[in-house]
Amino acid sequence: MATMTIRNLDDDLKTLLRLRAARHGQSMEEEARSILRSALQAESLSGQSLVDSIRAMVAPYGGIELELPTREPMREPPDFR
Repeated sequence: MATMTIRNLDDDLKTLLRLRAARHGQSMEEEARSILRSALQAESLSGQSLVDSIRAMVAPYGGIELELPTREPMREPPDFR
């Protein structure tokens, strides 16, 4: 298991964590693990990629069809001799 140290934690935040841990009958360390676990699991549940999320947001507005120019043969490269 990995170890992590959190520095510069506000005193008010530490107090809230201590009180929440006491309400749940566990240590501050276990409460912090529980909070992290819940937050990270909830985040990964969406299952949509960023592209799919953006596509779902803009789909109701419809799309546009772009006219593609015809391709021409490549030019001869310049001769720098």
